Amino acid sequence: MNVKELNVPDEVRACSEKLIGAGYQSYLVGGCVRDLLIGREPKDWDITTNAKPEEIQKLFDETFYENEYGTVGVVTQSENPRLKVIEITPFRLEGKYSNARHPDTIHFSDNLSDDLKRRDFTINAIAYDIRVGEVIDEHGGQADLKRRVVVAVGNPHERFEEDALRMLRAIRIAAELDFALDSSVIEGIAKNATQLEKISRERVRDEFSRILLSERPMQACFLAQKLGILRYMVPELESGIGCAQNQAHSFDVFEHLLRSLQHAADKNWPLEIRLASLLHDIGKPATRAWSDEKKDWTFYGHDVVSAKMAKKILHDLKYPKDLIEKVVALIRWHMFFSDPDVVTLAAVRRTIARVGREHINDLLNLRVCDRIGTGRPKEHPFRLRKYMSMIDEALRDPISVGMLKIDGDGLMQMTAEKPGPRIGWILHALLEEVLDDPEKNTEEYMRSRAQELAKLTDKELRALGEQGKDRKEEVDEAEIKKLREKHHVE
Repeated sequence: MNVKELNVPDEVRACSEKLIGAGYQSYLVGGCVRDLLIGREPKDWDITTNAKPEEIQKLFDETFYENEYGTVGVVTQSENPRLKVIEITPFRLEGKYSNARHPDTIHFSDNLSDDLKRRDFTINAIAYDIRVGEVIDEHGGQADLKRRVVVAVGNPHERFEEDALRMLRAIRIAAELDFALDSSVIEGIAKNATQLEKISRERVRDEFSRILLSERPMQACFLAQKLGILRYMVPELESGIGCAQNQAHSFDVFEHLLRSLQHAADKNWPLEIRLASLLHDIGKPATRAWSDEKKDWTFYGHDVVSAKMAKKILHDLKYPKDLIEKVVALIRWHMFFSDPDVVTLAAVRRTIARVGREHINDLLNLRVCDRIGTGRPKEHPFRLRKYMSMIDEALRDPISVGMLKIDGDGLMQMTAEKPGPRIGWILHALLEEVLDDPEKNTEEYMRSRAQELAKLTDKELRALGEQGKDRKEEVDEAEIKKLREKHHVE
């Protein structure tokens, strides 16, 4: 008996024990067993059993059963989102596949072996008996885990003809686990790639997103292209293969985009930045032109063309509207002018307005990915650091009389002052006090102190007002100095 003590959460154990207590078999199965065996935290938990769906539902207080494949979702009281639902599925035998995705018929079985032999890859066809700690491995999955290889259960051609999405899953699993593909799997993918035409764009999108969110998306995309299945995810990427760039770049457009994507993954940035990194120059092949004057390639307007192409690609893959809008905006403005010796704060503010305050840091991160993707070693050269300090300066709350809990109109109503320089002097005198003690910035204190200041002569009030302006400039300069020190620029 192959016995291992695996770290199974209490919620999963409770579900399994309830099945066993009612006289049924119960095994953990699939990706969760694989992940436990290699010391990886499972993203979800699957139990397989000889109980039928209606029998499973009778055992648990809260369940849902909304599919054709027998899977019952058992809702737990766990606060961990990964344990909120435990999926329990009867042992299954599957009939013929006629649409390269789903079996035409499903039969429930009383035999665990029937269930394991229908699964996609050997490393996903391992079961675990929680009660006795026994690992059931009838297809050599543990050996393949040690070899770090993705191997099909049985004949890979048959597995991929049954469900074409398994080809994308093979690429994704290899990227997530840093595994290699078995030669028979590689051959099977190359032979059956065209079957992916039958798969819905939503399902392709889901696997594509998981590939991008893996730690090695560049490796996965290179492999997908080599095996002929990248064209069923983002065919437009292949136009960048062999498309040489100008002298600022070390790689063709295709490799540049994949290297930019990989840097986003290395930084563990979210899906939107990874998508923007992968697609930000996708319009370059369509805009490339030779310049006799520069003796080099030019790509005028590629940012606009890339944004339009990205919108079409992401819409085709059925991504949510808000994600599409963000990615498209980042791509459209990724060529923002960033020379701090020439650019003004007004220009920086315009860039912020174009992409939105909430997205400006993502735009800077995209610029970093773009830079690394060219083959340049430094993430943050001086020019970009200086621009980042200008972004911070443009975003910071301005130090002005607008911060006060009183305004000019309120002053005139309260003090009988008429429009003129005295109003400005009073406000700046109040601002100086607030800069010294922010707790004074209350409506009650402002009203009381303003009435006192209104009694002063023009000369006295002007002196206080000028002191307030000088103090504002000192604080402004100090804050800006801190921002520049933060980015290591003068």
